Amino acid sequence: MARPNYIELPASDIAASRTFYSQAFGWELTDFGPSYAATMTGDVDVGLQGDPAEATRAPLPVIAVDDLEAALLAVTAAGASIVRPIFAFPGGRRFQFLDPHGNELAVVQAD
Repeated sequence: MARPNYIELPASDIAASRTFYSQAFGWELTDFGPSYAATMTGDVDVGLQGDPAEATRAPLPVIAVDDLEAALLAVTAAGASIVRPIFAFPGGRRFQFLDPHGNELAVVQAD
């Protein structure tokens, strides 16, 4: 079953965000370049997106699937608008869509 496995948060100041979440919750974050950091627990992880060109306006729930192309077809057939077509990133591939209420979500298939 597809399930949320990741939440990406917009973070205009990565250093301040890292400090906050580390102090508030004891999170250990791994850097993926100068503008991205994430927890790596293997459960529902959290990413901090500091690149304004890549960051969404609100938290971005990410749903894990086994077949990204099939999920893209199903999401499109259900009436979603694709806002970022399939793209690769370290660890997998994903796309982003708007649900009928305008909420942005992503769907990911891990490598």
